Amino acid sequence: MKPFRNNTFSQIHIQVVFTVQNRESMILDSWRERLYEYMIAIIQNKNHKVLAIGGTADHVHILIGMRPSQSISDMMKDVKGCSSRWINENRLSNGWFSWQEGYGAFSYSKEDVPNVIQYINSQAEHHKCQNMVEEYKGILKEFDVDYDEQKIFKQIE
Repeated sequence: MKPFRNNTFSQIHIQVVFTVQNRESMILDSWRERLYEYMIAIIQNKNHKVLAIGGTADHVHILIGMRPSQSISDMMKDVKGCSSRWINENRLSNGWFSWQEGYGAFSYSKEDVPNVIQYINSQAEHHKCQNMVEEYKGILKEFDVDYDEQKIFKQIE
């Protein structure tokens, strides 16, 4: 990656994972690629680099080369807020679209990046064998992240 500013250098690789509210299968094949392009533009407009993006009808994975110019939480607020507004304004989903509160963010070394890219690019194939909840819990365990089973994917009351 190029320097952010004079004398500021970084190499930060973050995979973010987030789901549609209530894990509903609302991201349709007919507009999924346009959604990904829109999300990539949001991220690139903040000078980050998207290394891979993929998912299924109920969730998204993005591997990002992050700049230190923005926090992960601010970037995710932009990505989720702008993309859900774009989906609703363009009436792409059958009903009101929103993302689940929260997200997972996981850091990787430069050596891990090719494997993470392959993993993200093969999401459709991967989810023939494992559902999103099992996948996410596996990632949390792999990174030794403590979580509350009842809060991991909270349903709207």
